[in-house]
Amino acid sequence: MSTDTDTGTDTDTDTAQDTGTIVLIGHGMVGQRFLEELADRGVTARSRVIVLAEEPRPAYDRVKLTSYFSGVTPDELSLTPPGFADRHGIELCLSDPAESIDRAARTVTARSGRVIRYDTLVLATGSAPFVPPVEGRDAAGCFVYRTIEDLLAIEEWAKADRTTTGIVVGGGLLGLEAAGALRGLGLATHIVEFNPRLMPVQVDEGGGAALRRTVEDMGLTVHTGVGGQRILTHPQDGTVTGMSLSDGSAVEAELVIFSAGVRPRDGLARDAGLAVGERGGITVDERCVSVTDPAVYAIGECALAADGRVYGLVAPGYDMAATAARTIAGQEASGFHGADTSTKLKLLGVDVASFGDAHGTAPGSLDVVYADSRSGVYKKLVIGGDGTLLGGVLVGDADAYGLLRPFTGSVPPAPPEQLVLPAGLAPPTALGPGALPDEAVVCSCHNVTKGAIRSAVTDHSCASVPEVKKCTKAGTGCGSCVKVLGQLVNEELAAGGAVIDTGLCGCFAQTRQELYEIVLALRVTSYRGLLDQYGREAARGGEGCEICKPAVASIIASLAPAIGAGTHVLDGEQAALQDTNDHFLANIQRNGSYSIVPRIPGGEITPERLIVIGEVARDFGLYTKITGGQRIDMFGARVDQLPAIWGRLVAAGFESGHAYGKSLRTVKSCVGSTWCRYGVQDSVRMAIDLELRYRGLRSPHKLKSAVSGCARECAEAMGKDFGVIATANGWNLYVGGNGGATPRHADLLAQDLSDAELVRLIDRFLMFYIRTADRLERTSVWLERIEGGLDHVRDVVVHDSLGICEELEALMAAHVAGYRDEWAQAINDPDKLRRFVSFVNAPGVPDPSVRFVPERGQSKPDLVLLSGPEIPVGGRA
Repeated sequence: MSTDTDTGTDTDTDTAQDTGTIVLIGHGMVGQRFLEELADRGVTARSRVIVLAEEPRPAYDRVKLTSYFSGVTPDELSLTPPGFADRHGIELCLSDPAESIDRAARTVTARSGRVIRYDTLVLATGSAPFVPPVEGRDAAGCFVYRTIEDLLAIEEWAKADRTTTGIVVGGGLLGLEAAGALRGLGLATHIVEFNPRLMPVQVDEGGGAALRRTVEDMGLTVHTGVGGQRILTHPQDGTVTGMSLSDGSAVEAELVIFSAGVRPRDGLARDAGLAVGERGGITVDERCVSVTDPAVYAIGECALAADGRVYGLVAPGYDMAATAARTIAGQEASGFHGADTSTKLKLLGVDVASFGDAHGTAPGSLDVVYADSRSGVYKKLVIGGDGTLLGGVLVGDADAYGLLRPFTGSVPPAPPEQLVLPAGLAPPTALGPGALPDEAVVCSCHNVTKGAIRSAVTDHSCASVPEVKKCTKAGTGCGSCVKVLGQLVNEELAAGGAVIDTGLCGCFAQTRQELYEIVLALRVTSYRGLLDQYGREAARGGEGCEICKPAVASIIASLAPAIGAGTHVLDGEQAALQDTNDHFLANIQRNGSYSIVPRIPGGEITPERLIVIGEVARDFGLYTKITGGQRIDMFGARVDQLPAIWGRLVAAGFESGHAYGKSLRTVKSCVGSTWCRYGVQDSVRMAIDLELRYRGLRSPHKLKSAVSGCARECAEAMGKDFGVIATANGWNLYVGGNGGATPRHADLLAQDLSDAELVRLIDRFLMFYIRTADRLERTSVWLERIEGGLDHVRDVVVHDSLGICEELEALMAAHVAGYRDEWAQAINDPDKLRRFVSFVNAPGVPDPSVRFVPERGQSKPDLVLLSGPEIPVGGRA
């Protein structure tokens, strides 16, 4: 080990000696915030700041760690602006953590052997995963879930052919995050939670039950009230083969993630003789100064705050970082006296939120509960005897969290029974951002009040949400307050006499709905014509933007047969308006390859066509997967291979499944009355008819549907944009469901319909949605946003209250008559084929220097594709 001591006097000696050297141990989210707070106060300009970081990369957003499995790169997770350290003269030492502290000499020794003298030491070492004392927990295939490196290791292990099933030990926040990651990696997933319910800290028994039902409906297996007892391993290589549980059962698996909570990382402090709490955490006062040594601070998850709590959330850590920075800067600090532990998260696609006294521990408190077990929604508000809102739990629908949490501790301006009802059922109330008092904290991550947001608009001339975010930092943390933030900004601007711009974007002052009406009424067939005649003055003659180009392209495509526009998305100007997926009629994947999804109406397919798909996948080395929409997805195609693959599929009678478009995806079905002894209608026939009728229909967002042959609902129709369930008297039509990012139970629009009545109402519903929805707005969101909600939609679609149903039906009839398969058109058009090359300067044989890596067992055939309009059948013999 080097014995050289870095005294901090070898560079800029006078300045460093005058202001001292600050050493920060740990560069996580809280550590980075501390550095930003120092820089904002000018401390980095007059002090030497050295950071000892354990990880090989700068601070990143650990809260959004799981988004890595959705395609977000580690660089995109970074919280450290490029050049931040250099700009502020901060010495950031990655992969060189502190190993010991000598408080008497005021030095820190790093792993590299470097010894650094400090005047002020700040510990931001965070927390470490708690691994229960399970026998065999160190076996190959066991992981924790804490860092990007952990995720990379889990992903690599999960890709192995032997890995089919994973176990997550822990059903709290991190455990459900980890379970979502394993599910996303394609593994059968088990969750083992020692407590009797999931997320026991955040939700009560009712919320836990609702969450469990939703999680199990996703195909995950939940074990509660049991713990892991022993890791089972392979006798030869010692790799994981499963886990035995405390109830005597066992689960077979090849991968185990321990995510059973965290513990403060206070080992350095203990070794240095600093006081720690009985259950861990470096003991600090309200200024975040160690009670043992005034030269040492502790912030974040490693600190035991003055109120006797260790906070495992980022928002309190940010407050502690600001408190320590103010103290070090010599500024008056109010001190850290505790923090709001409210949380709102999306776990496995399910909204979960809790705030205040969520478990109703206050004497005399009462519960107001709304529960819908069918849709997985559970809402509970805890109310004091005087009507004060004390706390709450929201599962499945947490849209009201941003407004309810700031009212905690006060009497809301509406009865609590109304506050828990879902949108559309609750009567109009005074509950809105404007009713919040100025002292209400809107952004808990950065402790930003409503008053501060109003001040940003009135006193600092902020005229948009992005400007208010930059001024106050509100909405830049977890993001749960952004909706309320936008409402507050607009209300304040309007109160000041400003005209609120409701235009689609900077190019158009009109809304999407207004542009739809212009295109329809005036038969506008080109984006350029629309922009030059109806765009904002400054935008005319320009190129448009990434918001309006695909939105207008979708409108023109929806109305193409009726207004006489080109019917193919790659016709002329339309091609330049599409995003990447529509641009190549295939879905781009995270590795740059594409997936191909042929349409399989209703999930019905002949053995001959199954064989064709298998042969195509084999010949082109594609990974195949049966999707949740009852069709087969083929992954791993290069862009130059797409026409050849389509040629094979089209020749066998397949067509595009439009998996790449904002259009109808699938109409799922059960086997119906043809095979099932419970079926009362032919659901397969109806699903096929509906899918063929609405295929290719461009809309504001993707559309999914399903048809169930009886009330047992095996096709899951009530979670679709439009779903159909058979009755003994006909069909029931449900609309506005969504099983995606924000699950919503579909609403009954009409019942006991004949075939003709059903199709007519769906025609009207879809065209009314396309006509009135905002860009990228799912039917579920649209149904809750549109004035009058379901009742209004029923009046328009069923009772023709606006007198437009004949027009809606005519528009749909024009679409049906004008439909053409996009794949077949593309492979027969030499001009369209020219875009399908991997490299524009090498349109023939792919560049041999580019290596294509197989994924999850796909083969690697040597393919040679020809250039030009001829479509080769290619592949290997």
